Amino acid sequence: MSPGGRAPGIDLDGRFEIGGAALFDGLRLRLEPGRWTCLLGPSGVGKSTVLRLIAGLVTGGRFDGRIRADDGAALKGRIAYMAQSDLLPPWLNVERSVLLGARLRGERPNRERARRLIERVGLASHRHKRPSALSGGMRQRAALARCLMEDRLVALLDEPFSALDAATRAEMQELAFETLTERTVLLVTHDPVEAVRLGHRVYLLLPEGLEEARLPENVPLRAVYADATLHAQAELLRRLRAVRLQRRA
Repeated sequence: MSPGGRAPGIDLDGRFEIGGAALFDGLRLRLEPGRWTCLLGPSGVGKSTVLRLIAGLVTGGRFDGRIRADDGAALKGRIAYMAQSDLLPPWLNVERSVLLGARLRGERPNRERARRLIERVGLASHRHKRPSALSGGMRQRAALARCLMEDRLVALLDEPFSALDAATRAEMQELAFETLTERTVLLVTHDPVEAVRLGHRVYLLLPEGLEEARLPENVPLRAVYADATLHAQAELLRRLRAVRLQRRA
């Protein structure tokens, strides 16, 4: 069971503008409770903005609308967030970075859990190193461990596996999916393979609104090489390419 009870569903409904121009208007996005929702789309349509709005972070624009959890409780304090960049403090080693949230809240850090996660992301022999001594992929794995360490009911992930090689990416997807069981997850990604593998629902965010992708009937985590998975990935990639060509025209 998720910590602190059942993970909530989340609804976002509204308009966002920046610099006097609407990035999206009348957008309605539903995150199903305890499920993975994946959001894809061309650059600049507002995918990361949607994620940051739900997280309650600064966006640089104006949002008119509502964001609410379906259990009526505030989202503050129930969200773990992983940005596109690793945001590892340069003065902290891997283990201290993973434990940072607990320290900032004045809580007793669970070092055993932190070390298990660090081992799971393949950084056990690097846990005393600072970010400057790590590769980009290693830093991203450390940031993933820090996000999973928070153990929140809601996880917002902004391209969390983008700096990883294909084999490591698959392993980290499996770790995240296992660790975030029964959590409400929003994953922003550019990778249709990733979206089809992980998503209970997959949406394309387009200038005209949301478009839901058709997925295989079996539930995630889907086998990468299964025929139904490969077919859905190909269809989603074709749609993304068509959108890109339309934007160029």
